Amino acid sequence: MAEVEETLKRVQSHKGVIGTMVVNAEGIPIRTTLDNSTTVQYAGLLQQLTMKAKSTVRDIDPQNDLTFLRIRSKKHEIMVAPDKEYLLIVIQNPCE
Repeated sequence: MAEVEETLKRVQSHKGVIGTMVVNAEGIPIRTTLDNSTTVQYAGLLQQLTMKAKSTVRDIDPQNDLTFLRIRSKKHEIMVAPDKEYLLIVIQNPCE
């Protein structure tokens, strides 16, 4: 558990990082550095998007799997690292 805490602190300390969160397979936030309403919104929507992306990758090639998802908008860059039971989500300002 200390290893996870250390990794989250290291990620959060990077320049431009607005927030990090760990979400379980159902889209329920486990750990977050953002406020509650923002966390719930991002967690639910990104969990659904990640499952769709994972499904799409599998449909294209059943031997393949999604390992990382990166979304860039005008305001933010959202990076999702899916695992078997959890998603690590990092939101950052791409301009910094």
